[in-house]
Amino acid sequence: MAGPCRLVKCRIMHVEPVESIALILLGALAGGFVSGLAGFGTGITALGIWLYALSPSVAATLVIVCSVSAQLQTLPKIWHTIEIRRVAPFIIPGLLGIPIGTTLLASVDVRVFKLTIGGLLIAFALHALVNRSKRAISWGGRIADAWVGLGGGILGGLAGLSGVLPTMWADVRGWSKAQRRSIFQVFNLSILSAALVAHAIAGLITRDLVLAAAFALPGTFVGSWTGYVLYTRLSDKRFKEIILALLCISGVLLIWTNI
Repeated sequence: MAGPCRLVKCRIMHVEPVESIALILLGALAGGFVSGLAGFGTGITALGIWLYALSPSVAATLVIVCSVSAQLQTLPKIWHTIEIRRVAPFIIPGLLGIPIGTTLLASVDVRVFKLTIGGLLIAFALHALVNRSKRAISWGGRIADAWVGLGGGILGGLAGLSGVLPTMWADVRGWSKAQRRSIFQVFNLSILSAALVAHAIAGLITRDLVLAAAFALPGTFVGSWTGYVLYTRLSDKRFKEIILALLCISGVLLIWTNI
């Protein structure tokens, strides 16, 4: 274990090896749990933790690796709820947005990156809270859906956050719990799989990433399975409360530590 720990400390971490591994595992468990619970959320949950131990480029690519793994793990369980006609308008523009996000990744400032992610977390949580009792709207149709998909693709290529905009949009549309889950999961899996290919082409699949993924994936699988089990037992109200609490805490911590 000394060899991997030394590599982690010297090459990708800025804290002690044991603490680094603990942060990676904690982020993976939290991200996997939220993904299993909601069908999205590895990035918006795990990234806030991983950025304390990993460089932004490694953390962003690790989010994509773990997101795809968690999505594939639970996809067979929700396959019967997927409506291809509903999700298709999101996917194609989302795929076009991926190279834009991947290009932006190379020029991201660490502090600005953390503050932006924190702001997105809080904005999402507040949006969902405010819109819980509002009437669903249908304006914009598939064109509006496509713009949301494009934005999701950009965020997916940048930081594995493809689920943020479609999730907020689903609240505006007033889709049911099952409809939301199917949209999030198919869209995220499509976008993040393509983003992973883009990151590989850009040379972001490094030795540091492989090492971090070796520690993260077991936590991702355990967290995803646990989250899905809870998802099957939760009411809509309790489901939303848990997600909002996790997102708010992560966003506040990120902003507080970087002001």
